[in-house]
Amino acid sequence: MPLHQPMEHIVIIGNGISGVTAARHIRKQSDKRITIISAETDHFFSRTALMYIYMGHMKYEHTKPYEDWFWKKNNIELKRAFVQQVKPEAGELILSGGETMAYDKLILAVGSKPNKFGWPGQDLDGVQGLYSFNDLQELELNAPNNKVCKRAVIVGGGLIGIELAEMLNSRGIPVTFLVRETSFWNGVLPSGESEMINRHIKKHHIDLHLGVNLKEILSDENGKARAVVIAETGEEIPCDLVGLTAGVTPNIDFLKDSGIELGRGIKVNRFLETNKPGIYAIGDCAEQHEAIGNRRPVEAVWYTGRMMGEVVAQTICGNRIQYNPGHWFNSAKFFDIEYQTYGWVHSDQRKPEYEDHFHWIHPDDTKCITIATHRDSGKFLGINTFGIRMRHDIFDKWLTEERSTDYVIQHLGAANFDPEFYRSFETEVLSAYNSQTVNV
Repeated sequence: MPLHQPMEHIVIIGNGISGVTAARHIRKQSDKRITIISAETDHFFSRTALMYIYMGHMKYEHTKPYEDWFWKKNNIELKRAFVQQVKPEAGELILSGGETMAYDKLILAVGSKPNKFGWPGQDLDGVQGLYSFNDLQELELNAPNNKVCKRAVIVGGGLIGIELAEMLNSRGIPVTFLVRETSFWNGVLPSGESEMINRHIKKHHIDLHLGVNLKEILSDENGKARAVVIAETGEEIPCDLVGLTAGVTPNIDFLKDSGIELGRGIKVNRFLETNKPGIYAIGDCAEQHEAIGNRRPVEAVWYTGRMMGEVVAQTICGNRIQYNPGHWFNSAKFFDIEYQTYGWVHSDQRKPEYEDHFHWIHPDDTKCITIATHRDSGKFLGINTFGIRMRHDIFDKWLTEERSTDYVIQHLGAANFDPEFYRSFETEVLSAYNSQTVNV
């Protein structure tokens, strides 16, 4: 009789959307042994819902897409631990406390950590990011109400920064927002949209400072943040909380001595394989050797993390396929204005020579559309919408069919998620498009 072959052990480090998607899809296709290691929480939760817990719209248990019994029922082992070291040649992990774990295949889905740029005082009490569940717990201690936290300062003008501003604002905590750029998120958004968001932030009584940098964070006698200093002016702003939201960086420090090739993130090919056989990286810790189209080599986006989890599961289960995320899309929220983008609409700073923009803004200053067109061919390149919810499947189809912007404008109502609402200004958009001088 043949000897019994031991079951292949797949270990996944990280229980975010990437790692959990990989585990679920491996289980759907195989009976391999699967272990998920995470030091953050016992079970998977929706990271994008963190803000709603703080704002009182949800409880933590509401953010878990699967019941706690799901993991046992699907024979997925959960291990609460830090991984301190990966030893590829031995096929072994060193966990916190010195415990070891062997693996046959390893998936690195370790996510990101908030950026710190060596500011004096950045490690004081009362200084924190907003990325993990632990950060949320820390925020509850640092800013439970406007009596304990009389003012907060947020450093960094990205999506996490504006989420934190909305969260603190919901508890009546005054917020000063320090943004390095001359207009909010203008490295991503065209100027018309960026300036609309500037106005919207100020309408919510946020003290927005544009074109400024943090010099240092000052300490009180107990080692807690008491103020920040602005580099350009030397102005001192008293505060009880400093939110560092100047972007995130792949969480790869523990891999420095592993022999796994690293750049800004963990280097992978189109199959999400690292330079070490049997080791993969997915989610916002993974860095493509060569960027895919206009995409960045590292993408900290929820849906691409999920797609990577599905792709790597196929490969591990014997169907080796390349990661192909398709047309770019994303969504976010700026207080009560929803944002969606499909295809590519570049900021004024990054706009290629061939790209022209049509921009329409509603008189209420909370809704706008920007459409990017190829100057020579008239081809539709992408659309940004604010305050108008659009249908992903329609724009995905039009981008694949390489429709013209003329066609898109004429049929824009078909793409609207709420056509009755859109119809009230459909004529206005069409009229503006027909009469507007294209911005070059």
